[in-house]
This record gives sequence, structure tokens and C-alpha cells, in this order.
Amino acid sequence: MKKILVPTDFSPHANSALHAAAVIAKKCNAEVILLHIIELPQQATDEISVGAEIPEVMFFKNAAENRLAQLAHSPILEGLKVSMVLKLDRTFLGVIQVAEVNEVDLIIMGSHGASGAKEMFIGSNTEKVVRSSEVPVLVIKEQLSTFEVKDFIFASDFSEDMKAPFLKALKFNKVFGSKLHLLMINTPNNFKTTQVAEEQLAAFLSDVNEQEYDLSIYNDISIEKGILNYAKKINADLIGVSTHGRKGISHFLNGSITEDLVNHSATSVLTFKIK
Repeated sequence: MKKILVPTDFSPHANSALHAAAVIAKKCNAEVILLHIIELPQQATDEISVGAEIPEVMFFKNAAENRLAQLAHSPILEGLKVSMVLKLDRTFLGVIQVAEVNEVDLIIMGSHGASGAKEMFIGSNTEKVVRSSEVPVLVIKEQLSTFEVKDFIFASDFSEDMKAPFLKALKFNKVFGSKLHLLMINTPNNFKTTQVAEEQLAAFLSDVNEQEYDLSIYNDISIEKGILNYAKKINADLIGVSTHGRKGISHFLNGSITEDLVNHSATSVLTFKIK
């Protein structure tokens, strides 16, 4: 892992994401890229892009630059290579673009989730980043002064297209130095007997040399509830899941277990895009 992107609005949740980034960056000797995005009405954005200086915008821009500089010199980032990016854009689009341009390996964001009408009609910027990002996204759900992962759940149906996300999860687990729990959720609508589930897991893991994990099959009324309940049962520090990144009408009709977890989980979530 060479580059970690940390979008920040300077809130306590964003600062928790920065603490997590510092811990991971020190383990990997990675660069931390701090990103702040100023959201503007489209007209103002267009005027800035052609060189006009709107006093109010320039005031916020200068203030944000000063706060980014202060953050970059935070004691928790001491000894790390730190870069700063200030962007005028819609938040989630700016995060995705900066991640692509800088070829980052991980995005870390803080979030307290969204619910109700906000979740249905607007969604959180974090949720939109999870849906769109090609690289893993670590969503920090608690206000932390440090970041430690002792128990890491990777929840999956362990179908063939989950192999690439699983291999990434193994790499992250080594960085975290945590105990890895492989979790399959059994639901009434997609029930598997224990024998069938164990055979599927065995086939999935047949060419995996890594043996530092345990396997669990957990029954619940839905996949999301099963993951959340199992995480609570073992007091997990992190949940790893994969997303297809559905958009548009497909997303509206089908929803996404991953995005629901990002919104509803009290435990931090690490997401992997299925290619």
C-alpha cells in the first residue's frame, strides 16, 4: 500500500478517519493525501474555473488551505509523507477523481451514517463513494483516538467472483495483524444446509494457502442483520464486504447490502469493489 486518501471536513468523524490513516500508513510506510472539498453552486464553480475570484469563495478557500496545513502538521502524522489537495467540486465526485488521479490504494472516510428520508433520497457522501470507488474504502464509524483491529470479519457468499476481494481482505488482515473471521450468512430465502455451506467454503478456499482464519455459518432473517448480529456477538472491530457498485435505477430497486451496512453499522466497514 503506497497511498492513502483521507477526505476531511475537519469534523470529529473525519479526524477519526485521519487517526486510522496514520496507524495504517505507519505500518505500510504509505503517503497520506489529505483532501478537502468545497462544494459550490454550479454557477460559482463555473466562474471559478474561468478565473473569476468570488470574494466569499476565496475566503473559504484560504481558510480551508490554512486548516489543511494545520492538519498536515498534526503530531499523529509525524514522520509520514503528507500531501494536501483542495478541490472545488461535489464531494463524492471530487473524492473519486482525486483517488483516480493520484492512484491511491485506499480511501478512509469517517461517517455517522444516514437514515430515513435522508438515506432514501440523498444518501451520505460516504455511501456514494463506496458505490463508485474502484479501490477499497474504509469507513470509520466511531470517534477514535487510535485505530486497532483485533477481530476482522469478512462476510461473503464465497462465490467465485468474491475471490479477488477475499485476497485483498487477506492482505489488509496482515496489515492490521488481526484475527480473520470468514462469515457466511444463511437466510430463509436462500437457505443452505450446514453440509452444503461447508462444502462451498471448502471449494472456495481450496487454493488458498493462508490458514489464519476461522469459518462461521450464521443464520438470520437477512444478510445485513446476520452480519450486524454476528459482529456484535464477537465484538468485531471491522467488517469487510464487497460491492457491485450498482447505480441508477438498478440501485434504487435492488439496494445494496454493503451500503446499508455502511449506513447502519456501528462497527467500521471496509468495502471492496467486485471487478
